[in-house]
Amino acid sequence: MKICILSDSHDNALLLCAAVADAKQRGAQAVLHCGDIVASNVLQKLQPYGLFIHAIHGNNTGDIHKLSKLSQTSNSLIRYYGQDAGFTLGKREIFLVHYQHYAQGMALTGDYDLVCCGHTHYALIENLTNIKGTQTVLCNPGTVGDPGAPATYVLGDLETMTFDILPVS
Repeated sequence: MKICILSDSHDNALLLCAAVADAKQRGAQAVLHCGDIVASNVLQKLQPYGLFIHAIHGNNTGDIHKLSKLSQTSNSLIRYYGQDAGFTLGKREIFLVHYQHYAQGMALTGDYDLVCCGHTHYALIENLTNIKGTQTVLCNPGTVGDPGAPATYVLGDLETMTFDILPVS
């Protein structure tokens, strides 16, 4: 299963949609958003792509109540978790959180195959040896919404556990 991992959209609907459109064209079946969505109406713009969206809020939260309500409508593809999220996708254990130091700690537990974060606006993919002696992928996709940083997202394959940082244009 291929996934689109992104973060820090900061209401930049144009680049957010461009990243998701590109990922879908490359075979992505789900989107993981690692926070700083800000306005729920921006996240709604992803609904037409038909991909399930797993999202947390980050430190630029916007209206948390609206984000929560958005995920509760009957036809919503959005799963909004709040501050962090642990779930299974494509037979892999995944954890989302906004902050990198928190993500590193969760990756080292060995409870997850993939831990994703954001906040720094710099893309990073790292294989960490956890306390169980296995590998956990730590992924920060960078940002799709900071005009001062390159717009990037990560296309991941949960079957092969390979991840690529891609530009958004």
